[in-house]
Amino acid sequence: MPTDPADRAAPIRVTDVLLRAWALPQPGAGDDKDERGRVLVIAGSREMPGAAVLAGVAALRAGAGKLLVATGAAAAGTVALALPEARVVALPETVDAGLAPDGAALLEDSVRRVDAVLIGPGLVDEAPTCRFVAALLARCTGVPVVLDALAMGVVAGVGRFAQPVALTPHAGEMAHLSGAAKEAIESDAAAVALDAARRWNAVVTLKGAATHVAAAAGKLWLHEGGNAGLATSGSGDTLAGIVVGLAARGATLEQACVWGVALHAAAGNALAARLGPLGYLARELPAEIPRLMHALGRG
Repeated sequence: MPTDPADRAAPIRVTDVLLRAWALPQPGAGDDKDERGRVLVIAGSREMPGAAVLAGVAALRAGAGKLLVATGAAAAGTVALALPEARVVALPETVDAGLAPDGAALLEDSVRRVDAVLIGPGLVDEAPTCRFVAALLARCTGVPVVLDALAMGVVAGVGRFAQPVALTPHAGEMAHLSGAAKEAIESDAAAVALDAARRWNAVVTLKGAATHVAAAAGKLWLHEGGNAGLATSGSGDTLAGIVVGLAARGATLEQACVWGVALHAAAGNALAARLGPLGYLARELPAEIPRLMHALGRG
C-alpha cells in the first residue's frame, strides 16, 4: 500500500538551480575513454534492434567514454552496423527471441570491467529474459544497474534487490509490476514511487507529465516541464541510456536519474522549440544532451 501522507518526504523540485548545485562528476583533462566511464547496454531484439541503438547513443551523448552492447544474436549485426562506436556481443536467444538465461554467464567478465549496466530496452519474451536478468544481477555486485522496460519484471521474482538498482517505469509498467490499477498510480504517483522504492530497495523513476524520482531512504524529487512530444516511440530507451551514461561517469543512481529526467525533458523542449511540439523523433534527443549538460555546468 502507498505510504501514509504523514510519512512522505516533501518533494524536491528539479530546477536548473538544483542541478547546478548538484554538479555531475567531470573527467580530468588527461582521462582516457576508460576513465570517462564504461557502459554495458543489454538491449534490443530481432524486432526492436533500434532500442539498443537509441540507448547506446544516449549513453555516449551523456558523456560515457566506452560502450559495449549485448543483444540477441539475430539483432547483433544490425546493431553493430548502426553503432560503429560500440563493441557488440551476440547473446543466445529463446525461440521467441528473448535472451536465454544461460547467456548471462557470457557477460561475467564484462560486468566486472564496466562502470554501469543498463538492461531492458527492446527486450522480449518476459519469463526467460527475467531469468537472464536475475542471473546477471547476481554477477553485478558493486556495479550500478539500471533496469528498463521488460527487464523490470524481475522484481516479481527478486522482491527486494540486494543492492539498489534504478527502475524507470511509466504508469502502465508500474501497474504491471505492482498489480495496482494504472488510474490509482496516476492519481498518487508520489506515494506509489516512494512505496516501490522502499519495498524494492531501488531508485524508482515514475515517468509521466510530472515525473517522480524516489529513493529507498525516502527522498523524493519532482520534475515538471517536459512536453507532449516526448511521448513517442523510443523516448524511454533514450532516457534509460542517458541515465546509465551518467552513472558510468560516477553519478549516484539518484543523481543520474534526476539529471537524466531533466536533460531528457530539456532536449524535448529544445526540439519542440525548433521543430514544433509534435513530430520530433527519439533518435534526435541525444544530440541535444552535450550542449544542455555544458550549459548547466557553466552555472
